[in-house]
Amino acid sequence: MRQGNNTQVLTVVQMRAAEAALIARGASVASLMDLAGRGAGAYVDRIAATRKVTVLCGPGNNGGDGYVIAQYLRALAVPVCVIAPLPPKTGAASAARAAYGGEIIDGTPATLPRADVLVDCLFGSGLTRPIDSEVFALLAGLCERHHHCIAIDVPSGVDADSGVALNPEMPQFDLTIALGAWKHAHFAMPSAPLMGDVRLVDIGCAAMPDAAHLLQAPHLGTPAPDAHKYRRGLLTIVGGAMPGATLLSAFAARHAGAGYLRLIAGADPGPVPHDLVVSHDRPEQVLADKRIAAVLVGPGLGRDGIARERLHAALAAGFPTVVDADALMLLRSGRIIGAVTILTPHEGELAALERAFGLRGDGLKRDRALKLAAASGAVVVAKGPDTVIAAPDGRLIIAPRASTWLSVAGTGDVLAGIVASRLAVSKDALRAAAEGVWLHGQAAQIAGPAFAASDLADAVRLAVRGAL
Repeated sequence: MRQGNNTQVLTVVQMRAAEAALIARGASVASLMDLAGRGAGAYVDRIAATRKVTVLCGPGNNGGDGYVIAQYLRALAVPVCVIAPLPPKTGAASAARAAYGGEIIDGTPATLPRADVLVDCLFGSGLTRPIDSEVFALLAGLCERHHHCIAIDVPSGVDADSGVALNPEMPQFDLTIALGAWKHAHFAMPSAPLMGDVRLVDIGCAAMPDAAHLLQAPHLGTPAPDAHKYRRGLLTIVGGAMPGATLLSAFAARHAGAGYLRLIAGADPGPVPHDLVVSHDRPEQVLADKRIAAVLVGPGLGRDGIARERLHAALAAGFPTVVDADALMLLRSGRIIGAVTILTPHEGELAALERAFGLRGDGLKRDRALKLAAASGAVVVAKGPDTVIAAPDGRLIIAPRASTWLSVAGTGDVLAGIVASRLAVSKDALRAAAEGVWLHGQAAQIAGPAFAASDLADAVRLAVRGAL
């Protein structure tokens, strides 16, 4: 099998450039279509398991992929019905249709089949306007008449770059098979939940300049033979008026790799684990310790004058720092200089930071995160159901969809603790952010359904074990 760069997430323009590069190296549109179609056909065959399949083909090359899929299945004796409401408009699609040896129907209401598997090859990536109402009604009607629905590349009616659903009331798919490279819509809201599971067919695309990349499982490794608590990293957490959130961060950080945790309490935290060192001294005094590897400020900080002073002390200390929660709302404009910094905003905090740094706050989430990273000099973890990680130098990491059970209070505090712990270990902001987001998602899988934030923090240790 051809091996391409299977972590990159491409825009439509980048995908076209990747295909053009393959053609320049000797491939043809027809050969790429055959490679993609046969790869997708193999997935469809495994799901169909000899049951009836309907392939809905559109006029472009996505429709051409559909004819290849149908021919692949037909050769395996899988019963196939091809519906083509529109004639091919590209040479490659026309050739693929001519090569298909089975019957093709036009999809009038009287001829709509009922079958087990529907394969949507109506329109793929590149669509920027709503599908004609009659054609969209055909797609929706077929989805209702099939037990399993599979989209090829992206579901028809979805903008591949933005993840916007161009048609209202989009049908739900069980599987989406990306061709050649991941597209941003595979992971972006609001369309990502419509796609079901996602799989990728490799056609050999090389790495594209400025491409985003999909978050990968890290290899954390074990402590060095000569490791001790300071070499593994002293993480100092600056607490505030609400100790509950601070302690959630600390409990998660305990399991994420740092060798030593110290909490500068802003209020009485109550009983704490014996291995969490609590200081009631002024932050300036505690943060004078040159052995500190990283600082976390924000969870439970509050937003009053005392909170501002504690935030200023944390940033002025000059250590690698994670800024989360209340601290994000207190930041003022100006590039963050003198330390490795990670900002971890949710949507509301992202908007507040954009105002603070004089940014317009419009456009796609990934673009907003990149602009904030460039303006602030910090790595930005724009968290949510479609988390992205942006670096000041323009690097962008896209996180896959995580458990929807993360939509509970306190999970952001847990994420901040994990990221800060990893920052104490590596001192590398982008690496720590990526490791933290991955461990957070894995911990959610381990915790199972209906967990609380404290359960999530407990599951971090097992998530780390899975990355060793």
